[in-house]
Amino acid sequence: MKTLIIGGGLSGLALAERLEADGQDYEILEARERFGGRILTERAEDGGYFDMGPAWFWPGQPRIASLIARLGLKKFDQYAVGELLFEDENGRVHRGRGFASMEGSWRLDGGLGALTQALADKIPADRKRLNAHVVSVEKTKEGCRAVLDDGTLIEADRVVLAMPPRIMATIKFDPPLPDRAIQAMNAVPTWMAGQAKAMAVYDTPFWRNVGLSGDAMSRRGPMGEIHDASALNGGGYALFGFIGIPPQARSDEQALRQAVVAQLVRMFGPEAAKPRALMIKDWAFDPLTATDADAAPVYSHPAYGLPDGLKNLWDGDLVLAGTEVAQGFGGFVEGALEAAEATHKKLSVQKSAA
Repeated sequence: MKTLIIGGGLSGLALAERLEADGQDYEILEARERFGGRILTERAEDGGYFDMGPAWFWPGQPRIASLIARLGLKKFDQYAVGELLFEDENGRVHRGRGFASMEGSWRLDGGLGALTQALADKIPADRKRLNAHVVSVEKTKEGCRAVLDDGTLIEADRVVLAMPPRIMATIKFDPPLPDRAIQAMNAVPTWMAGQAKAMAVYDTPFWRNVGLSGDAMSRRGPMGEIHDASALNGGGYALFGFIGIPPQARSDEQALRQAVVAQLVRMFGPEAAKPRALMIKDWAFDPLTATDADAAPVYSHPAYGLPDGLKNLWDGDLVLAGTEVAQGFGGFVEGALEAAEATHKKLSVQKSAA
């Protein structure tokens, strides 16, 4: 029984690794030119690594802790030594306000991209395919079939959609899914899809040298929240921020870059004026992550899980995975692994019953 996994982010890769270990027949497709999905680690020539997607995980998340240990990777504590800065709406900067909001969290040596790359490396070349953009999925008398944008057909017995539900809804299904299923897909906010991150890389951690943690909050912006994003061992020191202005107001990237640097100078001083690199990743304009609906701000963590309208699609031959359908840790990296685990159990039951 062949399983076709559509989506090569963490959930899809984790599921593929489990199926590989089971000796099952499967194939994993990723529309991008890289695996990882929303996990995106940019690497500098000197070995520095900078997470432009998720960066943290926490104690009490057993799946990612176990996977990191099994793959021989190394976690480290988020830097949180020193005082926090606060910028008011008038641009006045106050020192020592509040606490390091990410203290106690962990990051991964090499970035979270090291995790997805390690999983991708465990999958044989003939089981994985990049630049494979699925435009339609069909259920036939013989099983299921995916059609790529170049016309390629891929046959399987069952399909796993390891992607955000709103992105699933952009695929054409034949026979069509019930209206309640499409409505349910579109109603699930894609976690962090409306976010943009700015990463300023420096040769020295000048903020640490003057007793600052790198943590900062701002009511002026464009970054509403800033943290130290330095690598564990050299390779560049960095400050990154979540850009707080809405997607419609940040489409001019050059103006945004200037505003980001100006804010860093206001808050951290003149040494912040000339980063050796300034990277911006705006997920709201990534069509493989976000839809127009994701431009609406999300003010609290959504109540994720698998809606009733998305259960038992095509008599169980169309299965949903991805962090947004995880019951316990939906939206987190841990949730992607939770969804992969639940999907693997479901597929194993189907295989036993076949």
